[in-house]
Amino acid sequence: MTNHYQSTRGEPRVALVTCSRLVDLDPDDRLVLDPLTARGIAAEAAVWDDPGVDWSAYDLVVLRSPWDYALRRDEFVAWAATVPTLVNPADVVRWNTDKRYLGELSAADVPTVSTSWVEPGQAWSPPADIGEYVIKPAVSAGSQDTGRYDLADPEHRDLAEAHVRRLSAAGRTTMVQPYLSAVDTEGETALLFLAGPDGLAFSHAIRKGPMLTGPDLGPDELYKAEEITARTAGIEQLAVADRTLAAVPGGTRQLLYARVDLIPGPDGAPVLVELELTEPSLFLGYADGAPDRLATAIATHLARPA
Repeated sequence: MTNHYQSTRGEPRVALVTCSRLVDLDPDDRLVLDPLTARGIAAEAAVWDDPGVDWSAYDLVVLRSPWDYALRRDEFVAWAATVPTLVNPADVVRWNTDKRYLGELSAADVPTVSTSWVEPGQAWSPPADIGEYVIKPAVSAGSQDTGRYDLADPEHRDLAEAHVRRLSAAGRTTMVQPYLSAVDTEGETALLFLAGPDGLAFSHAIRKGPMLTGPDLGPDELYKAEEITARTAGIEQLAVADRTLAAVPGGTRQLLYARVDLIPGPDGAPVLVELELTEPSLFLGYADGAPDRLATAIATHLARPA
């Protein structure tokens, strides 16, 4: 068996996968470059759909910011299946890039935000109650095509229906969720996990401020701006994260990283809103040592037998 870290081609080479709109990587991802160099690992950005990239030339291919895949998921999943050294691996990408995985996690007793689904061509009308709701596609990245609707407002009800019709016409499955008002005060907590010798280990946490201010009118954005601060994870949050990761198909030893996004539910207990295993921002700049921990995680995967 080949030990990738002691590459037979000399210095190990790692591709940090991005998209054509971020050819030099997201600034946060660039923080890992110096720690990798210090470990004798050569890393470079590579665009996932660039036909000129020889993926077999890399000892490890690390998904980082391929954030333009949402409208081309089938192509992206097919590409992932051709890269044997991909992390996270292709079967995880296939499962995690369609947010219907939330239904599987809920069935596994993970506390998740209540979600209903509207398939393309299916008729849909806003709920009769007058609460606030979030509408977004089941395949998305960076909060693209996501809107917040106050169903007490007749205009918002019309815009919500238009949003679902727009997604349906594009052949996309729609998610409809109650808006969790605690995000306006407590914010969203993202818990970051990175690979170690014994599997994933908690690294750090951040707080995201509220992002959704109103209806989505279909602007062309790669991702929505985020208000980020460091946060100390609570015991309840870590417990929900552990339950979530324990339910990942195939286990967590195959993973380089994971991000568990939580918001307090109506009773104040944390509920899962997303499990990011494909291309999450890791917020390396918000925790001391996080870039080094990611570099160590990459080195750990390189050292594993093929």
